[in-house]
Amino acid sequence: MGKFVVTQRTNGDFQFSLKAGNGQIILSSQGYAAKPSCLNGIESVRKNSQDDARFDRKVSSNGKPFFNLTATNGQIIGNSEMYESEAARDNGIESVKKNAPDADLDDQTL
Repeated sequence: MGKFVVTQRTNGDFQFSLKAGNGQIILSSQGYAAKPSCLNGIESVRKNSQDDARFDRKVSSNGKPFFNLTATNGQIIGNSEMYESEAARDNGIESVKKNAPDADLDDQTL
């Protein structure tokens, strides 16, 4: 089962990562100035990850596929790593869809 890991950056911002059951990071957030905003971001991922239209499939300037997960307002709430192929990227999207709704919360800022 997946888990959301909340951490704090050296600049004080909070961020989360969604990890698959194997421990690999499949989605990372932006930095949030306040922890409640970070937790709201996690809830947004839980909700929006179930709508395939929220996944923006992209290719970087160096040809590596990746994706962004967007909220209903179009704001990016998480982004993926760079993948070696579009098939690998699509597997990453399926992993987010599968893991996000029931993922545990691991708050490492406590």
